[in-house]
Amino acid sequence: MERLAALEAEVKAESAVKQARKEAALAKVREQRAEQQKASDSLRTRQAEIVTKKKPSRVAEDEDDAPRSRGDDIGNALELARRAQGVKAELTKAPKQGDKSWVKSALASTVLGPIGWLYAGSLREAVPGAAAWLAFAILATKLPWILLFPVLFVALPLSGIAGLLYAVNYNRKGSRQRLFGDKGAKKQLASKT
Repeated sequence: MERLAALEAEVKAESAVKQARKEAALAKVREQRAEQQKASDSLRTRQAEIVTKKKPSRVAEDEDDAPRSRGDDIGNALELARRAQGVKAELTKAPKQGDKSWVKSALASTVLGPIGWLYAGSLREAVPGAAAWLAFAILATKLPWILLFPVLFVALPLSGIAGLLYAVNYNRKGSRQRLFGDKGAKKQLASKT
């Protein structure tokens, strides 16, 4: 009986030690999860601060940081409608002498790809784009046409949009304007001189 009691005490002691280890491990895991959650929360708050600094809201929010109301969405929709009206007015106005046709530019750029950019686009962008397009066309002759259709269904409409933007910018400024590239570098150079 004494041996049985000693064995039973030994088993209880081992199970108590195992239980203590298990509780310690669980406490450590809970502590790590809490630290991860705290780091995640601080990251979210920093990202929210950065986003709010870059994009100031049009309507000042309350001091208690209430969620945006439906009125803000309506205001955003109205602003988008005003911009669309401005684009429509830009595209429907009568062309002046020397203006580039945005229809011709868009169609040429859609059909011919970046080669159509030569009509109204900046030569710094249109010439390399056209050369790259011709190189792609030469390589494309080696591929089955079925593989080219997905690329063409994406690239050609985007090229058409770029051609349209080139023509609109040409008509606004009266000369060829760049769409791509660092416009900030021009401003820095102008401010230094």
